[in-house]
Amino acid sequence: MVYILLADGFEEAEALVPADLLRRAGIETALVGVTGAAVSGGQGITVQTDLALDQVDLDKAQLIFLPGGSVGVQNLGACAEVEQLVAQAVQKDLWVAAICAAPTLLARWGYLNGRKAICYPTLTGKLTGAVLSTDNVAVDGRFITGEAAGAAFDFGLALVKALAGAEKSEQIKNSVCYR
Repeated sequence: MVYILLADGFEEAEALVPADLLRRAGIETALVGVTGAAVSGGQGITVQTDLALDQVDLDKAQLIFLPGGSVGVQNLGACAEVEQLVAQAVQKDLWVAAICAAPTLLARWGYLNGRKAICYPTLTGKLTGAVLSTDNVAVDGRFITGEAAGAAFDFGLALVKALAGAEKSEQIKNSVCYR
């Protein structure tokens, strides 16, 4: 199970494109409401979530994913339960993914020290301890980070590859005609 944590102000493309690709790959994926059952994105699109934060079951989890959007990331970072959930996921050696502004939370919590990572270009100074990647998606150990909304397809395909393998990722890439 992939849990995508949504807080008001999240960047819609960064959350929903990967969710779509994961579901196309047959990977169970849940949109998790951190700030409520209906979460409004930064571009004014409201999404009905599948679960509340307290319904996340790490025993069923493969990956925890934090999408970007500056306000959404502020809201994720202000939620102690999100930080605790990520800490538990790391302890269980689950995949942890973040895109755009969200990798700055992983850096703030100390998970990117010495790891290759990427985030939104104007926020790279907040990736304290990370080794900055020049790619739009960086995979290091069980951490996957992405640059911004423009990397949503590459990021989503990297998630599919991590969980279902390169062949499945390539199959999904071809099925959506992504070049």
